[in-house]
Amino acid sequence: MFRLLVNIMENIIKMLLYSDLGSDINNLVILIFRVLLMLELFRVHGLKKFRLVGGEKEHVPNPLGLPDRLNGLVATFSDTVVPFFVMAGLGTRLFLLPAIGVTAIGYFVVHRNDPVEVRDVPYMYTLAMLTLWVLGAGTYSLDTYLLNTLF
Repeated sequence: MFRLLVNIMENIIKMLLYSDLGSDINNLVILIFRVLLMLELFRVHGLKKFRLVGGEKEHVPNPLGLPDRLNGLVATFSDTVVPFFVMAGLGTRLFLLPAIGVTAIGYFVVHRNDPVEVRDVPYMYTLAMLTLWVLGAGTYSLDTYLLNTLF
């Protein structure tokens, strides 16, 4: 029974972390894609969380009515911490979930009545991160290194 549970856990971990896109070029392209995408997310949105403009930090919309501190924490985590884990390819699929949530809420809730020119940014981020979530980090990642070390 215990061995069965261990096998199930190993399979879940492998399913979450393992990603091989079939060739070295595909794995290299996904590495470049995830690094450039996350650098842009951090540079454009993450740094705003710390930058003072007019004596105040960026206002983070709270369309779901969460406690303000929790709302700010999730948005800040998604734009400042998540990019570094995804760039390294560490827990990519898990760490992308809050960032996908933030960008999807931005698209479907915060900017739902805005013109297409405003809505396209959260839309493109959501699509790009969903693509990365489905494909995974590829073989050039800490996920692959850890899987090869542990199993």
